[in-house]
Order: sequence, then C-alpha cells, then structure tokens
Amino acid sequence: MPLITSKLMKLHYAILLLTSSSLLTGCFESRKNTDQVCLSEPSLQCSSLNVNDGQCRIIRTDLIWHRYEALDAPQSDASQIQEYYLIKEYRKCLELASQIQPIEQAALKEKRFNALMYAINEQERINTELAPSQAPETLYFLWSETGDSTAKRRFLAMEGQPSLETSAMQYALATHYISRDKPKTYELLLHSLELSSDGHINNDAIKSLASVSYALSKTHESYLWTMVGKQQGVPVVTNTELKRMFAFNNDEYKRLDAQAQSITSSLRAGEFTRQLATINL
Repeated sequence: MPLITSKLMKLHYAILLLTSSSLLTGCFESRKNTDQVCLSEPSLQCSSLNVNDGQCRIIRTDLIWHRYEALDAPQSDASQIQEYYLIKEYRKCLELASQIQPIEQAALKEKRFNALMYAINEQERINTELAPSQAPETLYFLWSETGDSTAKRRFLAMEGQPSLETSAMQYALATHYISRDKPKTYELLLHSLELSSDGHINNDAIKSLASVSYALSKTHESYLWTMVGKQQGVPVVTNTELKRMFAFNNDEYKRLDAQAQSITSSLRAGEFTRQLATINL
C-alpha cells in the first residue's frame, strides 16, 4: 500500500471530538490549585481518584479540571464523551501502575485498585447515560467504542439524512463500508473532504483514499492522494518505492504532483470539490 497506515479506516473518535473542543491543560496547573478545587467541590469525587498517588498525576489532573469546567457548562454528550476518554486514559495508566510494586505495598495497592474500579464504573455510568441519545456523533461513539449494536443500527439508519452531512460523519460511514463496498467507501471519503471547513483536514480520510484507490486498481488516484498526504505531513514510502509501485512516465508524475498541490491548497482553504480529483492525463 502507498501509505503507512495502522488499522485502515479505524476512526479514533476522540481525535474527531477534540478537534471541535479545547484540550484541557490540567497538567500545567499547580498541585496546590488542584487540591483547592477538590476541597471546594466534593462533586468532583477527587477522593475516589487516589489524588495523593504520584502515578497517573497528569491524566488525573486533566480529568479533575475537565469535571470542574463542566460544572458551569450545560451538560452535553460531547462533554461526557470527552470525560469518557479521559477516564479511559486514566484507567490505562492505573492498570500499568498496578504492576509497580510500591514500598508501602498493601495500602497503596489497595488505593490504586479502588481507583481502577472507580474508573471502570464511571465508564459504565457514562455509557448508560448516553444510551438514549439521538445524536449521530454519540451513536457512533457508542458503536465504535463500546460495540453497542443498537447504537450501530440507529446510526446507519440515519444514512442519507442531513444529520450525517458532516465531514466526520461521512468518514464514520466510510469506516462501515470499507470491507463491504469499496467504491461507495471511495465516494464517502471524497464527500467527507468536500464537507471539511475552517482548514481542518482529516488526514485519515486522505490516507484511506490512497489505500482504497489502490485496492480498486485506481493507480493514478492512489498516487495523487499519496502526494496530497505527503504534503499534509503523512509518512509515505520513499520515492524509489513509489516509482516501483506506480511506474508512471515523467510527464504523468509531473502532472499528478501539480494536481496534488492544487488539491492540498483547496483543502486548506475549505474549497475542495471532487472534480479537483478527476484524473485527466
């Protein structure tokens, strides 16, 4: 394949979510300020997060400050999903920390275990609270993150509706069709990029276009999207390997490289249309 990819078309919803919401900077907050927040707001449940443990401090602090900022904001699915992913990272850290043998073994191991059980329960709580949601982003989260088959059916039933006419949701649909209908996947990926705005470009869609094109024997399109990906900073194979894979003549390479530059410019300006990707050699 022309691009170095891992788990083709695997959408990491956390990335899509965080592109539309600010990353928290709890790791830069002083320990003193976090302690004060915990003392002033019992609802943050800091006591269940093993706050005095040096392990997992940064992600734990991010979680606390996310919860603190959410206190004065209207409750939303997006905020809960972000909390889920913060808890997920905290849980991973705790699972690693549990393998470390502390000097004061019994007490600290028990606190870490209790914090781990708390994180697991909190993930389950968020899943339960989000289950009734009708938002396509939430349904996709429940399907892709937890394997909820009901959420999957409800999400796919929205295909063709205005609620899925966003770049992220068209890409989400493409992840479903990749193993079922590659020509349709190709069209969905193009539409996903057409719906991109504000200069936000989903590089995973570009990588997938290169790979799907190659699988469909659309070699010119595959090279074209590989070059677009390269201009976006996506790792690609060497020029020697590219020439071995595609074996175009020099004029073809030159024209495709120029077309890739034009596509990249249009994507960055939020003006991409699929006609720009039409091959005319």
